[in-house]
Amino acid sequence: MEKLIRLAETKLPLIGSFCLRVILTIIIYLVVSKMIRWFCKILKQSMLRANAPLEVISFGISLVKGGLYALLVFTLATQFGIDASSVAALLASAGVGVGLALQGGLSNFAGGVILLLLKPFVVGDYIIEDGGKNEGTVQKIEMYYTTLVTVDNRKIVIPNATLTSNTVTNVTAMDERKLEIKVDVSYESDIRKAKEILMQLIQEESEIRKDKEIQVFVDELAESSVRLGMRVWVNTDRYWPIKWRMNEKIKLAFDQEEIVIPYPQMDIHIQQDRLGKER
Repeated sequence: MEKLIRLAETKLPLIGSFCLRVILTIIIYLVVSKMIRWFCKILKQSMLRANAPLEVISFGISLVKGGLYALLVFTLATQFGIDASSVAALLASAGVGVGLALQGGLSNFAGGVILLLLKPFVVGDYIIEDGGKNEGTVQKIEMYYTTLVTVDNRKIVIPNATLTSNTVTNVTAMDERKLEIKVDVSYESDIRKAKEILMQLIQEESEIRKDKEIQVFVDELAESSVRLGMRVWVNTDRYWPIKWRMNEKIKLAFDQEEIVIPYPQMDIHIQQDRLGKER
């Protein structure tokens, strides 16, 4: 019993000191974390006032935040008696293993740097990532990931390495875009009249660029229809509204002028032999 009492008298102060150190460490972590978030918010506002590109802001903020949290964790670790030089030596000796473990993260970080330097797209562009067929408006470019928002308000997070290793189509890189619409008409319909209708609809559409090349043409003599086409130039941000509106106008105008838009069909001819039997 006396041994237990002496052991308690010896160890309790150490246990109490350790618990106090843990509590203080947690408090320090929470307070400093709040300060880091506050600092990053101030830094972001300053960069916005300086008119820095949005992709640079998102990448820079994520980089600063990650570095500050890493410094915080390292500092707190030393408060538990871990020697800083020992930690550095341990990290150096485990560098190869850490590098292999973080290979994906490092490639994503390098991909983010490449995206910022080469600027294949910026925040606000609409892109299509051909590898995974992901597409949407670029919301932010961070250290490891790029975030897209789709037209139906879904969020897609893509690793930066994926964007730098696959083909990316930047739909909104140019201010103007060529709009092409193709429509089939029956062989019995008057294609000259159909072309005149298309040209008239083009001239009536105020958002189509009249100072650019306008084409109305016969694209193909298909199996059951004649395929007509039209190509015009429109502002990129108005591409889809104009396309949808023109599709509706073409259908209504063709119906009114009795220009038939056929469905796929096949004509079957039955012949009779000399005995009157069908074959």
